Amino acid sequence: MAEPKILRIYLDPSSLDHARDGAFGIVSRVTAAFEGQGFRVELRKNSESEMRKSATRNGYSLFLMDDPFHAKALTLRRAYYYPFWRIEASAKRWEFEVAQQRFDPAKIDPIKAENWANRWRKWIFKAKTLDGVTRNGPVYIPLQGRLLERRSFQTHSPVNMIRATQDQVGDKPILLGLHPGEAYSPEELSAVQGIADADPRIMLQTGGMDQALRVCDHIVTENSAAALSGFFFHKPAVLFGQIDFHHQMANVSELGLNRAFSEMKKRTPAFDKYLYWFIQMNAIKADIDSAESAILDRVRRHGWQVD
Repeated sequence: MAEPKILRIYLDPSSLDHARDGAFGIVSRVTAAFEGQGFRVELRKNSESEMRKSATRNGYSLFLMDDPFHAKALTLRRAYYYPFWRIEASAKRWEFEVAQQRFDPAKIDPIKAENWANRWRKWIFKAKTLDGVTRNGPVYIPLQGRLLERRSFQTHSPVNMIRATQDQVGDKPILLGLHPGEAYSPEELSAVQGIADADPRIMLQTGGMDQALRVCDHIVTENSAAALSGFFFHKPAVLFGQIDFHHQMANVSELGLNRAFSEMKKRTPAFDKYLYWFIQMNAIKADIDSAESAILDRVRRHGWQVD
């Protein structure tokens, strides 16, 4: 039996306020798409009690970034850059549909991809061309959170990733970038500061990603979006964790440590083609007329009956 035509969208307080004001573009698009199919759309706070109740309510549930923990739920997550979004059956990016797909650069128009990458490089990073971009700088390690812990999707803890990189890059300088949005513990800061103090190759800073991407030799990270952003500057990357944008990057979990660094040096990723494929061709662009049909197509692929 078909589900009643009800969609509940669960949002954090700030996003909920924006959505109710009509200022959250993708939510407005989702609402219009479902209302066009005769649905009632409700905007709700993603409190623990509300989320728990969603499993027993009639209709469908869409969670902003949260785990779609029951059969009638999906998650909505930004595809790294506004206004691109994904609707998925898992909140884990490495389980997204695009992560399972095969990227074939031969099928991508190189001129279209280059023009797209140029436009978005200018929009995101205020850099229309690659003029002034070099590979004369350090190995860039953008750090995320939980620096002392190895999580299930990682081959090494972040601090052990740093140590492994030290062993792999010879005499190249290394730039450790602490994330400006993270609240690091004294133990975490002490650990990375100790590594930096003991190795004259290492510099430690907070933030500064855009400039680092312009000058670094390559990027090493667990799964920071900085690696994907590095493709706009034609910088290769080594990954120590699982993620959805792995296709053109050397991944330690797949290749092993030594081979991952070796392959990174030998490969020349199809930077522009990959960005075009991964973002433009495999995400929902919320600010175009076809967004509503793309949203409906996406949820239908996940089994929702929205006709």
